[in-house]
Amino acid sequence: MSLFKLNCKLTFFKLRLPARSYGSDVRKTKLHEFHIRHGGKMVPFAGYMMPVKYADSIASSHLHTRRQCSLFDVSHMLQTKIHGKHREQFMEQICVTDVQNLGTGKSALSLFIDDRTGGILDDLIITKTDGDFLYMVTNAGCKEQDMRMLTEQLSIFKSSGHDASLEFLDSDEQSLLALQGPRSAAVLQSFVDGSTDLSALYFMDSTTATVCGVPDCRVTRCGYTGEDGFEISVPSDRVEAIAESFVAQDDVKLAGLGARDTLRLEAGMCLHGADISSETTPVEAALMWTISRKRRDECRYPGATVILKQLGDGAQRKRVGLVQKAHGAPVRGGAVLFNVVDGAKIGSVTSGCPSPTLSQNIAMGYVDSTFSKNGTEIQAEVRGQKIPMVVTKMPFVKPNYYSKPK
Repeated sequence: MSLFKLNCKLTFFKLRLPARSYGSDVRKTKLHEFHIRHGGKMVPFAGYMMPVKYADSIASSHLHTRRQCSLFDVSHMLQTKIHGKHREQFMEQICVTDVQNLGTGKSALSLFIDDRTGGILDDLIITKTDGDFLYMVTNAGCKEQDMRMLTEQLSIFKSSGHDASLEFLDSDEQSLLALQGPRSAAVLQSFVDGSTDLSALYFMDSTTATVCGVPDCRVTRCGYTGEDGFEISVPSDRVEAIAESFVAQDDVKLAGLGARDTLRLEAGMCLHGADISSETTPVEAALMWTISRKRRDECRYPGATVILKQLGDGAQRKRVGLVQKAHGAPVRGGAVLFNVVDGAKIGSVTSGCPSPTLSQNIAMGYVDSTFSKNGTEIQAEVRGQKIPMVVTKMPFVKPNYYSKPK
């Protein structure tokens, strides 16, 4: 586990913070003053001061991302380079992706799994670059945990004579921006060098480009919103100038943690610490698609014994989408779920919010597998009242990724 356990859930109108004292150990990204100058409301999150919102409401920021383009500061995430001749084999020791068969310039969503329990320690994006290293982005809330786990596993791996090394990129030196929304490609194309054609860069493709005159920026077509977009890794001493260039565009606005959470929930994406944790397996979380057929057949990925048994026997609970039938306050994380027939407890909500896109309250949670079928009616308890909910297919909002034509 990490030195502190992140257990914060962003809600639509307020941010619930972990029961932890934040003092001088709270860090600031290199865009901290930039956020304040642009009206960002700063809150402690995952060991950093981060903007939860700006002058616009979270709903307005959310809808602007869906319709045009928003810029997010995600520099609190952990960026890592994995070097060495056996770097791909090392990563396959600790995550579920078939890294060796990942194409050059391709990225994949992957998972760190507890080998003993089969639980998800973190989710991550792993990229096979065209250089002599792999590039990885992991969650801010798991940063210390991940760094310690990676270092420990590397020591074991190297003790067998393998060649691999880790380079953790400090946010003071390397920042990360996310440009998200249907206008993101047009905006970014106007700031990259002429040799970079973003129309040839598809969802989960990654390359290096000169951005706003800054060479060797890593540009990956991915994001947490369900919209087309890019994550851009840039030197921290140039990040403010790049961010200012983006937000000077009429169709680009700044967005914070609040909009990020409502967007990712509409997209049916998990937030670590809320929707997935070390007590959750990929089978339960509906994330088995992250494990390729080759790796499943080999049965050598972390947690394989537990996961394969659960696949064979069936998971006792499953992650589902929930739509709130009644109007009123949204059901939030922690609400208990019940069977409408006999009132038996069948699960709990992990996160919930009003959906600005759908104009209705939505949620995500875990229920006994018997009740996981789409259309099943259940109830959530809020302040002693039973709120009718319906199990529904995710994502709630169809993704708008820029995918290669089939």
